[in-house]
Amino acid sequence: MSILIVAFLAGCTGYRPAPAAFHEAINQPYVLGAGDKVRVTVFGQADLTNTYAIDQSGYIAFPLVGAVPARGRTVQQLEAQIAEKLRKGYLRNPDVSVEVDQYRSVFIMGEVGASGQYAYSPGMTVQNAIAAAGGFSARANQSNVDITRQINGKVMTGRVLISDPLLPGDTVFVRERLF
Repeated sequence: MSILIVAFLAGCTGYRPAPAAFHEAINQPYVLGAGDKVRVTVFGQADLTNTYAIDQSGYIAFPLVGAVPARGRTVQQLEAQIAEKLRKGYLRNPDVSVEVDQYRSVFIMGEVGASGQYAYSPGMTVQNAIAAAGGFSARANQSNVDITRQINGKVMTGRVLISDPLLPGDTVFVRERLF
């Protein structure tokens, strides 16, 4: 009988604990995506050194070599790819460095002061993002939130504490409290 009550209460709250991959993604190397801006430095080549936006197709438009796929790659993989393309007929031994100049935004929805799109900064937690969105509304559930995150090409949603870290591109949903 008590198992049925627990199952009923769990169903009522809609609790969906975050999958293991959800938390593991925090400790993985950062993977670039549409909306990120990268600073590419080609040492000794001032004309090629610039900030490039990753477009919705996942590419950066790089001088001389054209479109370079960036989505799903780490900055180290993008460095190697640009250097390889430059080596093919443009530069003898290019020294390329790539760093993230601006991360893609996070999105905050639900019971907050001002839902919307907000700039991500490294180390940002759910609580920091909610503060940027004007804080909790009077009806907000302030103990945990739902986060939707893309991991390895799959979109996952999980419930986390407000002290949990965010990743660029996350969508945070603050639910209304029941009582």
